Amino acid sequence: MKGGITRRDFALGMLAFAASGCTSRRNTITVGTKNFTEQLILGEMLAQLLEANASRPQPTRATPAIDRRFYLAGTYICHQALLAGRIDLYVEYTGTALAAILKQPPMAGSAAVFDVVKNEYRRQFDLEVLPPLGFDNSFAIVMRGPEARRQNIKTISDAARYAPRWRMGVGYEFLERKDGFPGLAQKYGLRFAEAPRVMDLGLLYRALESQQVDVIAASNTDGLIAAVDLVVLQDDRSYFPPYDAVPIVRRSSLERHSEIAALPNRISGKISANDMRQLNYGVDGQHQDAKLLVAEYLRARRLIG
Repeated sequence: MKGGITRRDFALGMLAFAASGCTSRRNTITVGTKNFTEQLILGEMLAQLLEANASRPQPTRATPAIDRRFYLAGTYICHQALLAGRIDLYVEYTGTALAAILKQPPMAGSAAVFDVVKNEYRRQFDLEVLPPLGFDNSFAIVMRGPEARRQNIKTISDAARYAPRWRMGVGYEFLERKDGFPGLAQKYGLRFAEAPRVMDLGLLYRALESQQVDVIAASNTDGLIAAVDLVVLQDDRSYFPPYDAVPIVRRSSLERHSEIAALPNRISGKISANDMRQLNYGVDGQHQDAKLLVAEYLRARRLIG
């Protein structure tokens, strides 16, 4: 029948559809993230930078599409998605990569940890670890800003002199971890007025603000640090292992897409811990749209047009 579709035509059409699908996937860069706010922000940041790079004329090839696969649960799922080719890149933390993926004990020194992670990820997984984004999301010892300034307390060593008169608040996990309270107290000779008060993480800042405790163990990039005039004390004896944020990329994707290769020049070393705190607070505390917030941040720093 004129205009009809034969079985041969149908089969050829399906083959063409499958081929076009494969071509489409090859020309897509997929960004993944873990399932918390900071990861959403960082994933959006990478995606928007890639989109900006992809918008530049490329006469020799088609412009890749940028796909977002966010909230992929935790480290292991993101790592497996990367190995399986379901995503091309995501942001990891060096200390987490060292302990959770490489199964190596914690070690000091940001550069040393980065080198181990970079070399082992390349050797074991054929993955490329790009240079750090500029901030470390480790544990942080936090106190009220006015008191820190009044008593000129800048480091954990400084705080140790006042600890016998202070109370400390911690999350449940911090008491048990190898990089938690027992080792911290031993490293700095910390002796508080009473045993640390253990509470849900969401209550730590409320307890600090209401002066129920004087110092807390928090996360270095928590949004409330920037929002309510708190101070992160310098870990001057390098107790906490480094958790530098680093993009991890499939090497085949890096070689295929110049947009990914351009990322280090545009963003490496550009994001401070305070930047990350403000971005986190913008989403969690002020309920701003992450995509719009990231776009404003990148434009303000002239990282995108």
